[in-house]
Amino acid sequence: MGDNIKKIKIAVNGGIGFGAKLNSKQLITISKYMNEDEELELTTFQQLYIEIPEDKKEEIMEEFQNVGLACYPVGNFVKSLRTCNFCKGEEEEGMPVAKELNRRIAGKFVPFTLKVAYTGCPIGCGEPMLSDIGVMKMRDHFNLYIGGKAKGKDAEVGTLLLENLTPEELYSSVEKIIDLYSQMGKKREAFYKFIKRIGSDQFLDILTNTK
Repeated sequence: MGDNIKKIKIAVNGGIGFGAKLNSKQLITISKYMNEDEELELTTFQQLYIEIPEDKKEEIMEEFQNVGLACYPVGNFVKSLRTCNFCKGEEEEGMPVAKELNRRIAGKFVPFTLKVAYTGCPIGCGEPMLSDIGVMKMRDHFNLYIGGKAKGKDAEVGTLLLENLTPEELYSSVEKIIDLYSQMGKKREAFYKFIKRIGSDQFLDILTNTK
């Protein structure tokens, strides 16, 4: 592809499944839009960043989706759900909830990049307590954490905000949290800073009283 073609960056991955995986057809499809000397950026949130021609964005994304790739915007948006590897067996039932949660929230515009993590059991392989918003499946219900921070000398685990949620309560709560952050967060204010500014107890009151 010529160097004079205007490009935009998008994020892609293999969607929500048993582990972060790509198959040969997906890799071949991605490579069609790369020069020999180009590299893919693999993020810590199970996404690949690739630059594609802006004028062909829609048709390329459709081609990606036809081979099972999920496409997301790059920037100040809710990232696609980071998940554990989903141990098969009794925890397999957590997969539909993870997929539905991702469908509802990924790609929403927010004041600053927002990372949401989901894990199918208390072992927490998806690191939900170190993410902005974390979901941990506990038997047939879900616990919800907020304000985790994975990096820096001030790294800390998130605060347990709500527990024993049903799937519908989980979807509603996470969507409300993101909406409140969008409404009340300052420009480029990281989510953990937003929670510290508001206070987790006060934020819970606001959340509880929001219809």
